[in-house]
Amino acid sequence: MTALRSGTPATVARVTDNTTPIATPEHTVDGFVREFLRELNFGQGTDLTRASVNDKYLAMARTVRHFLMVRWLATLRRQYQIQAKSVAYLSAEFLLGRQLDNALLAADLDEVVEEGLASLGIDLAELREAEVEPGLGNGGLGRLAACFIDSLATMNVPCIGYGIRYEYGIFRQTFVDGWQVEKPDNWLALGSPWEFPHPESAVTVDFGGHTEHYDDDGVTRSRWVPGWSVLGVPYNYMVPGFENGRVNTLRLWSARATRAFDLEIFNAGDYAQAVRAQTFAENISKVLYPEDSTPQGKELRLQQQYFFVACSLRDFLDQVLPSDFDLHNLPERIIFQLNDTHPVIAIPELMRILVDERGWEWDEAWAITQKCFAYTCHTLLPEALEVWSVELLGKLLPRHLEIIYRINEDFMAELREAYPDDELRVRRMSIIAEYPERAVRMAYLATVAGSKVNGVAALHSQLLKDKVLHDFSDHFPDKFTNVTNGVTPRRFVRLANPGLSELITSAIGDGWVTDLDRLKELEPLADDAGFREAFRQVKRANKLRLVDVLAERDGITVDPDTMLDVMVKRLHEYKRQTLKLLHVVTLYDQVTSGAVKIEDVTPRTFAFGAKAAPGYRMAKQTIGLINAVGRTINTDPALQGRLTVAFPANYNVTLAEKLIPAADLSEQISLAGKEASGTGNMKFALNGALTIGTDDGANVEIRELVGDDNFFLFGLLEPEVAEIVDHGYHPTSYYEENRSLRHALDLIASGAFSGGDRATFEPIVSNLLSEDRFLVLADYQAYIDAQERVDEAYADTEGWTRSAVLNVARSGFFSSDRSMRDYIDRIWGTHPVLPER
Repeated sequence: MTALRSGTPATVARVTDNTTPIATPEHTVDGFVREFLRELNFGQGTDLTRASVNDKYLAMARTVRHFLMVRWLATLRRQYQIQAKSVAYLSAEFLLGRQLDNALLAADLDEVVEEGLASLGIDLAELREAEVEPGLGNGGLGRLAACFIDSLATMNVPCIGYGIRYEYGIFRQTFVDGWQVEKPDNWLALGSPWEFPHPESAVTVDFGGHTEHYDDDGVTRSRWVPGWSVLGVPYNYMVPGFENGRVNTLRLWSARATRAFDLEIFNAGDYAQAVRAQTFAENISKVLYPEDSTPQGKELRLQQQYFFVACSLRDFLDQVLPSDFDLHNLPERIIFQLNDTHPVIAIPELMRILVDERGWEWDEAWAITQKCFAYTCHTLLPEALEVWSVELLGKLLPRHLEIIYRINEDFMAELREAYPDDELRVRRMSIIAEYPERAVRMAYLATVAGSKVNGVAALHSQLLKDKVLHDFSDHFPDKFTNVTNGVTPRRFVRLANPGLSELITSAIGDGWVTDLDRLKELEPLADDAGFREAFRQVKRANKLRLVDVLAERDGITVDPDTMLDVMVKRLHEYKRQTLKLLHVVTLYDQVTSGAVKIEDVTPRTFAFGAKAAPGYRMAKQTIGLINAVGRTINTDPALQGRLTVAFPANYNVTLAEKLIPAADLSEQISLAGKEASGTGNMKFALNGALTIGTDDGANVEIRELVGDDNFFLFGLLEPEVAEIVDHGYHPTSYYEENRSLRHALDLIASGAFSGGDRATFEPIVSNLLSEDRFLVLADYQAYIDAQERVDEAYADTEGWTRSAVLNVARSGFFSSDRSMRDYIDRIWGTHPVLPER
């Protein structure tokens, strides 16, 4: 019998050839009940009368995964037989969300499980609420990765996702007196039934030390002599396709010490020292994005990045590929997709393996390496393109630094030959930056080594070529392409918005969940009064659901009869939460000053959701101000039922699935030319919210598709932004010339929202008046005018509903299934592998 070496649940088990039977749970209510009770008894060690809610949840989740595991093992066996080209998606984040409902949907078990549990007197809804969302990501980058691996499984494309199993996620956000306080996100405290640990398949990862030269039959070679090592333990997660029988794998790595416990030291009485190695090693996978304002934080981040890509490459080469595989054929078997710059250190790692461990010549190793990687850039902000100091790289990964130097030397020689009279250009394109310190520009390394470089929206990709990586796009014109992001309709329509899903199915039939272009069939129904009324009923039901969630989760009271105006995204100055806040403060000022009668104000609930990076002072100040303004408005009796500010702490996928379907207005107001794409904007449009936004990121494509009449455009265009910045921007002139803006800023500066303390929010006001990097004041009046257009449109209930329906009908392009087709066609060259029938 032939053992399956790969991609297994470690991988799971050594699955054999076609003659090996796989036990299949009976896909009936009785079959589910038997499996559930067996798991409860023998897995949890309890019975139905004594089981806690968590016991029952864990037993149910493991029972559901039994049904998926049959497909998983069959998928792994099929892939081993076919050896089709796969995608290895390398990402520092995978923001998965809760797994249960997605598993039920994929396995078509919803009704079976609900009926089976009910027969035992168990409420499925109660068990759903017991599930804790995995803390494996922060925002759009991680959610995008989760959408992509979902789509690839649904499209039957072989894929392994590789990342880190963060023990405490990024952090659990809490508010103390309105200010963000970070707490550990202990998402693993009660167990995670969706993961399969495989310590026997641990990978050794080296750090530090030095390099040395040696003679290899007359050839001088280099080798790395590491200073210390850690183990990477794989934890496998199933990634099921939608009702198609395929289950791909997400493999996450957890760091452990090679020698976790020293008994001799322990017996000597130094208990802390006895486990110090374990503590040091496990820090690598403790938290996502450790605060890096210190040298220790920077070093830990680099350790994380190398740790997971070293584990992943070793896993694929040694475990997934057959033992006799010729690595000269590696590009025909795998493409490593680099999701942003975090995994780029994988490039010199593959070169090290091929040259140092396999004994290849440099040129043949480089030729293969260049075909095995592709790079997705997710930013236009220069400061977001990772740069690692030569000093730190040399300390932590000395051999990799040597390899990067060699790559750069060869590249510089190529450039000098191509541009013999343009040494300035050669220096600009160097992978090694010389100022302000010698450092490795990871985006440049990815561009030089990658087979393709893609942006994530049409405008972003153009700006990437024209500005951020202009010299490279000029030198490598065929490398650059665009793949506009997308979101999975399984989670963000079918699961998050069951009412809308049922309405869509009743109108156009089944099949749209995997063919989102079919939403176009809804367009004629935008003019059908009966359909519009049904659509409004769905929206109201979603609002009522959200009201209950916020009341129970956060103690926040929301009126479902108000417009729900939502801005949820990572807190960053370029996303301009301050611009949204200035609108709120302006409305408050107009009403309290008597300039506008309260009855003339459109009732609105302003919902915010955002985390600030722990070391990002201005972002944390902004959170404090949002909460302070909210506290003032929410306690003013004159504003009750008219203006409300809701800022639930710890915004995550679970809350997004309730908030997005309820939203009326989607705030996508980043400064033009700064947002790469966005995916929240797509989720809102697909769920029938209208967008107020700048011409930035994927907003451009949303507006083009849904139509100008169904989108509230405002603000400077990217060329206008560039012109203002180039000619010198003076934010104080806008303050002096605009009465409403001046009143809003003065109100904040006066201490009106901080108990009279003028110093509390002075940094925000001073920043806006002295610097305002992202032109908040320049776009303020255009934004206020656009919000007045929103009020006028919202007053026309039928017209607003028509626009909302058209947003849904015209947003099918933003399915992550379409994004995957674009990656396959433009970058990967992979093909579906259909399951055996």
